[in-house]
Amino acid sequence: MKLKDSQLTKDELIQAYRMVKEARMLDERLWQLNRIGKSTFNISGQGAEVGQVAMALAFEHDKDYFLPYYRDMAAVMVWGMSAKDILMGSLGKADDPSSHGRQMPNHYGDRAHNIVPFSSTVTTQYPVATGVALAMQIDGSKAIALTATGEGSTAEGDFHEALNFAGVQKLPMVFVIENNGYAISTPNAEEFGVKDLSVRATGYGIFGKQVNGRDFAETYLAFKEAADNARNGNGSTLIEMLVDRLTAHSSDDDQRVYRTPDDIAEMKENDCVMLMEKQLLSEKVLSEAELASIKKELEAKINQATEEAEEMPNPASDQLMTHIYEEE
Repeated sequence: MKLKDSQLTKDELIQAYRMVKEARMLDERLWQLNRIGKSTFNISGQGAEVGQVAMALAFEHDKDYFLPYYRDMAAVMVWGMSAKDILMGSLGKADDPSSHGRQMPNHYGDRAHNIVPFSSTVTTQYPVATGVALAMQIDGSKAIALTATGEGSTAEGDFHEALNFAGVQKLPMVFVIENNGYAISTPNAEEFGVKDLSVRATGYGIFGKQVNGRDFAETYLAFKEAADNARNGNGSTLIEMLVDRLTAHSSDDDQRVYRTPDDIAEMKENDCVMLMEKQLLSEKVLSEAELASIKKELEAKINQATEEAEEMPNPASDQLMTHIYEEE
């Protein structure tokens, strides 16, 4: 679909692109920090930025709640987290909003922006999200919940229990499966026996849809419809968003062991960020010079955020047991 089919204004499309580009450039910076030994771990969202930004823009961030998973950096930035926030988490700084430096990198959370943190045990955010949605339903709020996970996590019991509960209660929420083709090193063909994971929604009495997460307009419109349905009391939706994983599973993995060079090369030739840039040019939303200017501006922004994050204090040793349990 054309970008303009999203019905967003030119300024809104430019802002969406800026979010996509900033997330990609910040992800690249996190890899650099990991490789020079300044951070311990990175688990990348490269290849999913366009889909994540389109997804997140369909919600009302001041009232809706987001329960992300570890690849959702672009989405949590749309929701309100800054590059400095992300960097402080990766560097384990005391002012890291996710956990005050006590959690692994890429485990996002920010109370100020309605982003609920999660466990490293995959898919635990799904049933927690149903609890959030149920609370809002009981309160009579118009707020809704969004939660995401990877396709490998759909084998977990938490996934099915959450969908079943949401279907029974007609909860105001949107479930997302970000299908990048691999559960670490296990390809889709060895993960599940259906072609389209979104069909599983039918068994739980909720709406289901598959979207091409490389297509900004298609993805945005699908999530806008799902969010509107949830907000209007029509129950939950499960969206399977097809994306790519341009990097290895994490900084501790090497995907060249289980993916062919041709497969990796083809995927990178169809990088969602480059595809969006081509659309911006062809639809005359931005020029080559404007794209270059945005990149230069974002480089300076990320450099500044990196410098500021590195200068922030580490957690004090005598505060080791604080922020573990609720404090009066």
